[in-house]
Amino acid sequence: MSAETLPLLILTGISEGSEPERMVSSVRQAITLDLVERALTVPLLRPVIVSTNSEELAGQLSGLPIEVLVDPPGEPFHFGRRLSALMGRYGMARCFYMGGGAGSLFPAAAMADVARSMLSADQLLITNNFYSSDWAAFAPASVLQDQPLPETDNELAWILGEDAGLPIRELPRTAATQFDVDTPVDLLTLSVHPGVGRHTRACLEGMALDLSAIDAALPLMLDRDATILVAGRVSSATWSYMERETACSTRVLSEERGMRASGRQARGEVRSLLGYYLDAVGMQRLFEELATMAQALFLDNRVILAHRGLWPSAADRFHSDLRQPAQIQDPFLRELTEAAMAAPMPVVMGGHSLVAGGMYALIEAAWAWGHDVPRHVVPESY
Repeated sequence: MSAETLPLLILTGISEGSEPERMVSSVRQAITLDLVERALTVPLLRPVIVSTNSEELAGQLSGLPIEVLVDPPGEPFHFGRRLSALMGRYGMARCFYMGGGAGSLFPAAAMADVARSMLSADQLLITNNFYSSDWAAFAPASVLQDQPLPETDNELAWILGEDAGLPIRELPRTAATQFDVDTPVDLLTLSVHPGVGRHTRACLEGMALDLSAIDAALPLMLDRDATILVAGRVSSATWSYMERETACSTRVLSEERGMRASGRQARGEVRSLLGYYLDAVGMQRLFEELATMAQALFLDNRVILAHRGLWPSAADRFHSDLRQPAQIQDPFLRELTEAAMAAPMPVVMGGHSLVAGGMYALIEAAWAWGHDVPRHVVPESY
């Protein structure tokens, strides 16, 4: 393998199941097609390798000058073992790994910058988020063999930087670096963002998505007299970005960050102030009172679910994200979704990604579609 190019390895896992789950899988496949097309415009990224469990995606990629490998049928998937095996198979001295749901807004120029930096370094880690990575470029690739192989890609950068000791470079936090597709609310976000690739745009346009709440909420981000409320697992970095990049005022209720990774959810220890208030006053009054504090609400409702000791099926959670209460089996989540849709302000509900990378992408989309308010801060690159 050439020492003058950086291998790009994309792992795209596809999940079957309910209709919303299949929708997410379809968009992840489309994102992969766009990523591959972008990568092929960057000569420094070679070879481009896609590993997937989807025969359909493999067929869509056939004919392109890339390597496509389909996961062995019936073999349990383990991220670290699969990544290690692929690096060994291709004899990689360096590796640029991307997850199939990541990079939907990551431009070719940024990919080229990563490649140039990696090819000029003997030891380096470049990632979008050191604490919870969606992609990572690193050298030497061999350092991973001396560490416990991560079960998910979110652990990859931490292991490479903290345990293997690679010098760490985290790119500026923007929509391009932070946005990742995990749940259907991310499809709503991508639908209003002008920066998606042609395959992703075509896929989204073929879906009957209810964008009414997002369409109503976005202009408020540019309204100096408006306030938006963001509640859930909101990081300080996201809050700082919101404060810097929106024209409106912001309220943030950040609680239960790391509830899953810390084991608090599994132990039934999640506690939410918003959840306690809902318990006390009921759903209708909850949204009525919140509407006196803000003109739009972006709610990570998984915190409220965990607070009540609930974790409805993926199908139910995803139907809630899509504003389809009639399809939800869990009575509490169905009622919560109905109340949110009837609230006296636009309410956008989803999981952690909504109040993380999703906020970066929504803010970018708001500025892209509304040009009547002067910016006071120049946005970061990427």
